[in-house]
Amino acid sequence: MLFDAYSRWGRIAAAVSVVVLSGALAGCQVRPLYSVESGTREKLASVSFSSASDRITQEVRNHLIFLAYGGEGAPTKTDYQVKLVVTSSASSTEVTNDTSLSVGKSNYDGPYPGRVTMTGQYVLTRMSDGQVLRSAKRTVTAMLDLPQQEFAKIRAVRDGENRAARELAEIIRTDIAATLSR
Repeated sequence: MLFDAYSRWGRIAAAVSVVVLSGALAGCQVRPLYSVESGTREKLASVSFSSASDRITQEVRNHLIFLAYGGEGAPTKTDYQVKLVVTSSASSTEVTNDTSLSVGKSNYDGPYPGRVTMTGQYVLTRMSDGQVLRSAKRTVTAMLDLPQQEFAKIRAVRDGENRAARELAEIIRTDIAATLSR
């Protein structure tokens, strides 16, 4: 008799839980970021990007323009402005006196590990009223090998900067798209 009362109340509690949970989940809406209904693609196509003052900023800007406009060229009408500032630094980790890396030698003659760290700060502004919609700072790290030859080292750093610029542009574009889809 006592067991029947618990199972009956358990069924009632389960039914109430299902109804409450269904109501809560009905308010959740998941939709693709770049769907036609959201209008995100059209809004991205109306974003203008500030001009670049150095090579690294120009790399990020070029990738952003291609990602935002889909390779179609500059927009005819701009509703939003993005001001972009990019900084980059390269560093290496030099190995000294490690005999485990090369048998019989006291110094390691191979390429050294290194990294390029790129930081992009941007401000997304609606041009009609000057309201700042988003301001953020994003950082990307690209790993690389730094050879002993000076020209090869310079080229490795530049390749690392190019990879980091592509990744940074993708992250910033996703941030902007998420902001514009709201």
